[in-house]
Amino acid sequence: MGIELNAIDKSWHKQQVLQQVSFCTNPGETLVLLGPSGAGKSSLLRMLNLLDTPDAGTLRIGKSEFSFPSTLSKGEFAREAQALRRKVGMVFQQYNLWPHLTVLENLIEAPIKVLGMGKQAAIDKAGYLLAQLQLADKRDAWPARLSGGQQQRVAIARTLMMDPEVLLFDEPTAALDPEITKEVAQIIRGLGETGITQVVVTHEVDFARKVASQVIYLERGQIIESGSAAIFSSPQTSRFAEFLNH
Repeated sequence: MGIELNAIDKSWHKQQVLQQVSFCTNPGETLVLLGPSGAGKSSLLRMLNLLDTPDAGTLRIGKSEFSFPSTLSKGEFAREAQALRRKVGMVFQQYNLWPHLTVLENLIEAPIKVLGMGKQAAIDKAGYLLAQLQLADKRDAWPARLSGGQQQRVAIARTLMMDPEVLLFDEPTAALDPEITKEVAQIIRGLGETGITQVVVTHEVDFARKVASQVIYLERGQIIESGSAAIFSSPQTSRFAEFLNH
């Protein structure tokens, strides 16, 4: 699924956090939203599955299109937003695993209750994903007994259980050590090879270099520079060049 945003604006408490943000990315790309803290990266990411809604502009993901301010009724908008979220999965910075469920139970809960998947089919799929992410021996473990890197991989597996066509990552390497960060980069690159579209928020330049096929650099809610991963080697603006070297 491709993504297209046009003239997205967003303010919180009269403070503008996104200003005239427009971009287009093709299906299968791994787009990295890069920038300092407070740049609007996470706010922009949350717009992509309508956890937050823009004040103005248009959003298109695949065949789903939304204009803001919306003219839909509250019920219509909620239904269309829910339909979008079934296609656009999100891995949160805090992982949000259910502490009272085992790893396996975390993975099968939503597919069974939301998608109507049979329990055995869900268990089989969960087993496959856990094996792919080198977590097969953790299926009966409680989240609290996992390392941060293991929790991150479980969160990724849980999102993949819903067969998303777009995958959103909010600071996926926050608080992870360098070796685990390397593993997460390998997972994201591997997912990119399957053709899934990914959007990754980070402020870590080295990590961005490892995973990005496209890059958007933001400051104070505005796009300063964007392009293919080649812009890491040849930035076109002094502000992006300074960020790369800070």
